[in-house]
Amino acid sequence: MYRSPKPTHGGLMTAALFLAALNLRPAISSVSPLLALIRDDLGMSSAAASLLTSIPVLCMGLLSPVSAKLAGRVGTERVIRWSLVLIGFGTILRLFVHSAGVLLLTALIAGLGIAAMGPLLSGFIKQHFPSSVPAMIAVYSAGLSLGAALASSLSLPLQADSQSWQAALAVWSALGAAGAAVWWTLHRGSRPGPRKVSEGPVSSLPWRNPKAWLLTLHFGLMAACFYSLLAWLPPVMQSLGYTSSEAAVMLTIFAITQIPAGTILQRLLRRYPSRLLWLWVSSVTQLAGLILLFSPLPWLAAAVIGLASGTLFALGLLLPMDAAATSHEAASWAAMTQSAGYLIGAAGPFLIGLIHDAAGPFSFAIYGLMGVTVALIVVQWFVAPFQAQKRAASKAAPPAKRVDLSE
Repeated sequence: MYRSPKPTHGGLMTAALFLAALNLRPAISSVSPLLALIRDDLGMSSAAASLLTSIPVLCMGLLSPVSAKLAGRVGTERVIRWSLVLIGFGTILRLFVHSAGVLLLTALIAGLGIAAMGPLLSGFIKQHFPSSVPAMIAVYSAGLSLGAALASSLSLPLQADSQSWQAALAVWSALGAAGAAVWWTLHRGSRPGPRKVSEGPVSSLPWRNPKAWLLTLHFGLMAACFYSLLAWLPPVMQSLGYTSSEAAVMLTIFAITQIPAGTILQRLLRRYPSRLLWLWVSSVTQLAGLILLFSPLPWLAAAVIGLASGTLFALGLLLPMDAAATSHEAASWAAMTQSAGYLIGAAGPFLIGLIHDAAGPFSFAIYGLMGVTVALIVVQWFVAPFQAQKRAASKAAPPAKRVDLSE
């Protein structure tokens, strides 16, 4: 572990945080605009191609609990540094891919780095920026969304310039190299200090609590929709008659409109604090966006779905804090909902691929996502009342310390 840096290092640490967040999505979102080319070149089925998204998401589900334990042993900063190296290594390997198996291996390597680093960035913010958490969360969110938007918008032009989809995928290793370089500089400018002891008892994961399983199901259904769209939106739009360039633009719109979702939600909750209201508004909006995909306004559909997905993610991160009575309990509930939830979410892109292989038109897959969204609305009826239970518990106990969670 390291002591908080001097104020002169604040800018470097902010840059390090931003670059780390910037690396969390390009390995996934860069694939989607090029998926048709990749499938044709390597002879991959839709189900196999979907694993390029499902594997990293699966890693996020399996390794989230392990990441925190590893950071406790060797230090958060060290895990983040090596995670960036792993992401960069997995991405640069794509330059030499000539078989489906090797390409899936690169998804696994990059996915391991993403899964190890992602859960640690919130803890890094709380440790080093305790007086400016909201501002640093904004930096983190901006980096996350910008990385997805850049990769989704530039991968196709890069492929056109280089005449190589391998080069267009591998170029994003530069982000990993830049991030690792800054984190190594940060490490050399920090002095080792004593390890921090736990600030309180650690709550075990609530595996036997039916409420926690409902929250996990909600997060999983939400993640399944999000990653299915991240993986398949361009092929879906191409199947509806749009060019690959137009489909890539729609994916970029989908990614960019998620950037302001968290800020908008915070303002809405200040005026109308009902969780159920905004859960249903977001889900109905997402459902409307999916319907609009069949309309002559696909760009509007992508924007509507992106804003709704971003808001649902923010609400999904907030619900465990509503259900828990203490900050430690909230952390354990969040760990369960996100780890098991990502495992459910990883099935989304894979099932879309299976449906496409079996049924042909992507319209059946869109209908499936509509069904998942309707299921979300039903589950939300049961998860939203947990907030009332949290408030009742808070009257009998001191207010719980707010826990900042991230995707």
